[in-house]
Amino acid sequence: MFQALVLEKDPEFRATVREVEDSFLPDGDVTVAIEYSTLNYKDGLAITNKSPVVRSWPMVAGIDGSGMVLESRAPAWKPGDAVVLNGFGVGETHKGCLAGKARLKGEWLVRRPDGFSARQAMAIGTAGYTAMLCVLALERHGLQPGAGDVLVTGATGGVGSVAVALLAKLGHRVVAATGKSAEAGYLKSLGAADVIARAELAAPGKPLQKERWAGVVDAVGSHTLANACAQVRYGGAVAACGLAQGMDFPATVAPFILRGIALLGVDSVMAPMALREQAWSRLARDLDPGLLETMTTEIPLTGAIQAAQKLMAGQVRGRVVVKTGI
Repeated sequence: MFQALVLEKDPEFRATVREVEDSFLPDGDVTVAIEYSTLNYKDGLAITNKSPVVRSWPMVAGIDGSGMVLESRAPAWKPGDAVVLNGFGVGETHKGCLAGKARLKGEWLVRRPDGFSARQAMAIGTAGYTAMLCVLALERHGLQPGAGDVLVTGATGGVGSVAVALLAKLGHRVVAATGKSAEAGYLKSLGAADVIARAELAAPGKPLQKERWAGVVDAVGSHTLANACAQVRYGGAVAACGLAQGMDFPATVAPFILRGIALLGVDSVMAPMALREQAWSRLARDLDPGLLETMTTEIPLTGAIQAAQKLMAGQVRGRVVVKTGI
């Protein structure tokens, strides 16, 4: 028996933390003792039933997990291996990692970098791994330190907090956008050179605006993304990875055809393994563990439902790690 955060719909939705048996686990060739999981925006949507994230019932929530392999039929993994899981539909179509155990497919797993504990890996989680994917996308486009200010939207969230820390560590001058003016000190402690109000970007704006940003990491979408694109300097790029404000994109082609900017879509769920391994390798190199700790709050599994409610209400800063193991 082990504890799991179970989502059910029969027909009413309910989320509960309860004990389940090994027989409750899905098919998979690797069984992992999950030591830590985390709460991402998608987890919040699933646990609060705010969006149809879950496509198979009942479901164990948790799109991320880190722990040790217990049993394996996959050639690449053996008992005792330290692994990380991000995405691949886990917590959506395949029972997830907000539990003491998870049964997964070996090809979904990444070897946990030696520099990270299971807790640190989940302090990063999909949010931090996505932030690194955004940085890699901007670098592939040619963004270099000294090219100009780099904007991070939704900066106090999980993606935003890690993005600020990474970009600052790499030598970029980072401007953080947030609706929480009281968190300016927190953002500057992560490396932000300046903090602007979310309201500057959140309302409808002109299709082409003053050039401000050499690059952007956007986790917000909607008018914020449209305004960010309208303010990117000639030849710059926006890495878009989220929809906290909305899924719409009320923009025009003007910045793309008059300034030659690029909009780079960043997907973390089905990213190929080589890119995942590159991202985790870079996180081990470029993310300051001390800063990671300052943005991290730890909770027990029994507190995950309430924490998800707070996350969806915009009351969570940085990263939340969930202790799932004993």
